[in-house]
Amino acid sequence: MRAPDFWSRRRPSLLALSLARLGALYGAFTAWRMAQPGLRVEIPVICIGNFVVGGAGKTPAAIAIAGLLQGMGERVAFLSRGYRGAGGAGAIAVDPDVHRAETVGDEPLLLARIAPCFVARDRRLAARAAIAAGASVLVLDDGLQSPALAKDLSLAVVDGGAGFGNGLCAPAGPLRAAPARQLPHVSAVVFVDGVSDASLPAHRAVAGKPILNARLEPDPVVAANLRNQNVLAFAGIGRPGKFFATLEALGAHVIVARSYADHHAYSPTQLEALLTEAARHGLTPVTTQKDFVRLPGAFAAKVAALPVALRFDDEREVIALLAEALARRRAASLE
Repeated sequence: MRAPDFWSRRRPSLLALSLARLGALYGAFTAWRMAQPGLRVEIPVICIGNFVVGGAGKTPAAIAIAGLLQGMGERVAFLSRGYRGAGGAGAIAVDPDVHRAETVGDEPLLLARIAPCFVARDRRLAARAAIAAGASVLVLDDGLQSPALAKDLSLAVVDGGAGFGNGLCAPAGPLRAAPARQLPHVSAVVFVDGVSDASLPAHRAVAGKPILNARLEPDPVVAANLRNQNVLAFAGIGRPGKFFATLEALGAHVIVARSYADHHAYSPTQLEALLTEAARHGLTPVTTQKDFVRLPGAFAAKVAALPVALRFDDEREVIALLAEALARRRAASLE
């Protein structure tokens, strides 16, 4: 799905206002679901989610959190539904060297290179599989609005360049539910890449919750290789424009930019056209790491991928939150 342009406008458009009542119903239903009790499994569950439909940096945040937990000596396993509940009825232990994005989703292929990742439409099945495999803590990539599992710590990620858009609920705007209805289920809010004019209302809306600041950093080796190069950039993510801006910021020259819907499944015809266009103009084709894992091998070999990593401004603060949540949950388990 590609987010409609009117979602990002600070002032709701007439179309947005005409959809506002439907959005209010969707938001109320989502808030009701969030309030339902979830299954409490034997080990701690850390949820990385967001307030809005689409991307905000959840997967890089989940990877960063997993790295901190591993540094604390934990055996981390990721849980994911995949894209649109990919993976069928049972739980799949993702093997990035075997599985394809159309089977398990693109994010799980990235997560599985960091720690074991289990995909299931029912997150409870994925949790059981991860526990059976020896995990000591579960990191839930997305799922803030899902009542399937009880969470011990929930971090909501906010894109500092986008915020909450027009402040309405889908389909009138990007929100899944009103922020005030979601905040009781959030332990802390992660603002990625600062706070802009667009996200200032979001910053105000989450006042009272701990704020963790973070930034997305491109891989330095790949960034150096792309510097001063003329590129054809393409991306099927939540905010393709952010990827193009990142390339420009690191010194690449984006001559051609092609945007697609989030999780877009590239056809061989589309990829051939992109590579032909790049060759005709002497451009380096480059995409995001998330898009890269969706490319067939024959095409992937001809495309550069720009990995990014999320870095917290104050890792000690994040580690303290994680340690407190783990200790609290484990103490409760002994009672």
